Amino acid sequence: MKIEKPKLQEHLLEPEPIYTLESKTEYRDRLIENVTLDLQEVSKVSFENVVFRHVTILESSMEHCEFTDVRFEHCDFSNVNLQNSFMHRTEWVNCKLVGTDFSGSRWQNVSVLQSVCDYGNFRFGHFKQVEYFECSLIGADFAYLKLQKIAYGACKLDQVTFTGTAMKGMDLSDCELDALVLTIEDLAGCVIAPHQAATFAGLMGLIIK
Repeated sequence: MKIEKPKLQEHLLEPEPIYTLESKTEYRDRLIENVTLDLQEVSKVSFENVVFRHVTILESSMEHCEFTDVRFEHCDFSNVNLQNSFMHRTEWVNCKLVGTDFSGSRWQNVSVLQSVCDYGNFRFGHFKQVEYFECSLIGADFAYLKLQKIAYGACKLDQVTFTGTAMKGMDLSDCELDALVLTIEDLAGCVIAPHQAATFAGLMGLIIK
């Protein structure tokens, strides 16, 4: 699957310390790094041609925010409310997204790489050209997604919920998985490896001797 990378114009990036975010504000051509922001309550913030590096956001809500041509490097957005966000040509690299709420979000050309996304909430999202690679997704919720191409590469998918998400064509063959929450109808057309067959047989109530 081909995913468009962020079209970052790094020569335009201006290092600028930011200690608070403001609603309905546009941030362009910024390098935001080595800061901790907490108790942010904002909405409809727009980021374009921005790199977040070593940024931590705590106890915050950022609903309806837009991210275009953005890269997050070594950031911690755990438990942040990012409901109904829009992301296009965005990368999360070596980030911590434990319990982060992305529900209802629209993602297009988004990569999540070598990141911890345990208990993340992605349900009711619209995903087109999205990949997770070498991510921990324990207990994550991918229920009721509308999908146009998603890939999981070498991810840990224990106790992940896929209920109501059509998994046809989804390749989980190189993932570590156990105790998925889904229905047989959801699973139709999913690609798995032979050694995973026992796990999926258990989902169907079969007993293998």
